[in-house]
Amino acid sequence: MSALFEELDYQPTPIGALSLRRRRELSLGVDVFEIKLGDQFLMSSLFTVSEIALARLGLGALSGCGLDVVVGGLGLGYTAQAVLEHGSVRSLIVVELLAPVIDWHCDAVLPLGPTLTRDPRCRFRQGDFFALAAGETGFDPEAPGRRFDAILADIDHSPDALLDDHNAGFYRPAGLLALAAHLRPGGVFGLWSNDKPDPNFVGRLRDVFADAWAEPVTFHNPIQNRPYTQTVYLARMQSENTSA
Repeated sequence: MSALFEELDYQPTPIGALSLRRRRELSLGVDVFEIKLGDQFLMSSLFTVSEIALARLGLGALSGCGLDVVVGGLGLGYTAQAVLEHGSVRSLIVVELLAPVIDWHCDAVLPLGPTLTRDPRCRFRQGDFFALAAGETGFDPEAPGRRFDAILADIDHSPDALLDDHNAGFYRPAGLLALAAHLRPGGVFGLWSNDKPDPNFVGRLRDVFADAWAEPVTFHNPIQNRPYTQTVYLARMQSENTSA
């Protein structure tokens, strides 16, 4: 049995102190990995259902093979792993602002690190997802202007609960339009949210994309012993063979 608590790393970052810790959840008999930014919990390996659903629902809304995908936010790696489990994925770029998070995976400090780093389809890019989404060159430094079949983001707590106020513009029409320019025709944007579906944000997505909807993801919270609902927002670009 492992130690009950261990802080694996602690690093200052431009947006706050970042810590990675592992603790033993005695009631469940499992080790739990947690990432905190200051006093905020960013991710826990105890709650990964919706992070995995982001990948599965986003890619499930696509057809065809040879899919090229961007994931915004590496975290503990569960969304990226679920993307790579999809047989139609050709390439994955994972954009992560915080360099220590990438290091934890590359150094195999986190359990999913070896799975992600050994897959030749997967590349990490250290950078600001929101700035890259707003720029014309986009997410792939080796192919400026490259477009993708799916862009999946799990960074802020929700479109209205932000880790950094500078991210707010991304969730407005101009920010969503800039993001859409990096998608291929028929491509899909997926967004994770810690909150229940917000019809107002779905409306914002529909103002930019050909179609948009919210998928509630409900799972059992073993700590509180009750159901808990989070959300995956999905939006699809118009296909080439669809008239305006």
